[in-house]
Amino acid sequence: DKVLKELIEPYELRVARLREFLLDVKPSLQYDIVPLLDPYGPAITDPELQCLVVSEETRKGGEAVNKKRLENGLSELALYEILLLKDPYRSENEEEKISSSSLRQRLLGTLLQPPRKDPALPSRPYVIGLTGGTGSGKTSIAKYLEHLGAFLIDADKLGHAVYVPGGPAYEQVVGTFGPEILNEDGTINRKVLGAKVFGNQERLKCLTDIVWPEIAQMVKKKIGEADALGNWDAPTGVQ
Repeated sequence: DKVLKELIEPYELRVARLREFLLDVKPSLQYDIVPLLDPYGPAITDPELQCLVVSEETRKGGEAVNKKRLENGLSELALYEILLLKDPYRSENEEEKISSSSLRQRLLGTLLQPPRKDPALPSRPYVIGLTGGTGSGKTSIAKYLEHLGAFLIDADKLGHAVYVPGGPAYEQVVGTFGPEILNEDGTINRKVLGAKVFGNQERLKCLTDIVWPEIAQMVKKKIGEADALGNWDAPTGVQ
């Protein structure tokens, strides 16, 4: 349930930084760094442990450890509670404490590594693809790119355009799924069409095999239009 768990640093890197911290605090300190493969770790099985450092947030976890130790015939650990440091630089949507979750949120929109030069990529037009689920921010990012001068291609609008009478996929869709998908004015009723393919992988694939190649061709045509404009100070965004 960690926030932005995809951005959590690799275990090896975290261990290396912990070792660096411990060395900086006290070079003569003896320690073992043990990976936790469950919520308890060695705290419920190691008879040599005497104390467990907890915070106000994790005290219940410490009490759960002691309960497990008693079940395993071991003595309880002394629970030493420490205060959590407040983060003076936090924003409104971040945790009040200094938190790795907040640090990961701040990574959003930053480069994790320098851009890689790929000689195989054409120098222009440079195409940026925006993908994601509903509410993921595609429209906001597209508007931002457009504000910077990008030539915006809305694939959703192109998807609607392929279905209109005279559109590149109209005749094939009607021929494949029957005239019952048509409204009185001859336009395709997308709700009726959707009901035909929903939950039927074979029919859905049949529809996408018709529609997606046509949308791809329309996107390529739009990219060609951007190429003809010759404005190379801005990227081309495909949503």
